[in-house]
Amino acid sequence: MNSDSTVREAADDMARGAAPGEARRIARGEARGIANDETGGIAYDDLKAFEGRAAAEAGTGKDPVNEPMIRHWCEAMGDTHPAYAGADPIAPPTMMQAWTMGGLSGHEGRSAAYDELLTLLDGAGYTSVVATDCEQEYVRALRPGDEITFDAVIESVSERKTTKLGTGHFVTTRMDVRAGGELAGRHRFRILKYAPARRKPKGKRPRPVINRDNAGFWEGVAAHRLLIQRCGGCGGLRFPWLPGCNACGSPEWDTVEASGEGTVYSYVVMHHPPFPAFDPPYAVGLIELAEGVRVVSNVIGVPSDKVRIGMPVRLEFQRVDEELELPLFRALDHVAGGEV
Repeated sequence: MNSDSTVREAADDMARGAAPGEARRIARGEARGIANDETGGIAYDDLKAFEGRAAAEAGTGKDPVNEPMIRHWCEAMGDTHPAYAGADPIAPPTMMQAWTMGGLSGHEGRSAAYDELLTLLDGAGYTSVVATDCEQEYVRALRPGDEITFDAVIESVSERKTTKLGTGHFVTTRMDVRAGGELAGRHRFRILKYAPARRKPKGKRPRPVINRDNAGFWEGVAAHRLLIQRCGGCGGLRFPWLPGCNACGSPEWDTVEASGEGTVYSYVVMHHPPFPAFDPPYAVGLIELAEGVRVVSNVIGVPSDKVRIGMPVRLEFQRVDEELELPLFRALDHVAGGEV
């Protein structure tokens, strides 16, 4: 799942009471207002009209506050404060939103207003979303047995802002969390709905470090051959190149040329932060070659969000700048939708 869709789901979960995960942050100094109060055909007054509208009403926590969840939380966070254990424990304050989580099935009682707002922004071209920060206020401690209810409201929609990520609007949702009908705390969750800024790659890719132990590999790349070391003692293949066998210790070796066929063993899609000479999003794959060794390289020939584990790929040498040629891997079982 790419990062845009993940944060969009987190924003949706906030409105229905599920946890958004740890919020990503954008430095506030990066945002600046733009004088024009209309963006993408949306008058700012139309966006501001959503302020104060309900995002979720009469939500109910699926479980009461309980000691097992408190224990799991504390173990995961490494928090050994004695107030969270013993005969009369309280829940860690920062755990507040965990009690509103809806899980995979979500919650009932969600308002349509939040969906309407996001759909309006999507239609104006603000199709990307990133969580920027969350704020919590604690009114009273939560204890095992407390029954949790909550309501959520669209608290604010900002004027159009420009950040390093792109231009868009900050949307803040406030959730009021109650225990036994009594206010226990508030949770504010802020996202940026934005149109991504187009960045042109700048500079050159980092140069590989070439030394006496791996020079033969890069000589092979220059000749459009992907060479794998083969141990002269046990016959095992190894990659990356090493001065000696990590299985038997033999310093003797020769090489075999890879066929170029392989599959995606694992992968990540890079979105942020941007690096010079790279144009996100792009897929970085751990490629398992037919010979059994694995190589890290880019997966090309298919949109980054279409890369999948097990996808067959084939070796291709590609010049990435006037001085550097690299072994990349082209996806075979999808119609090319533009290189990543």
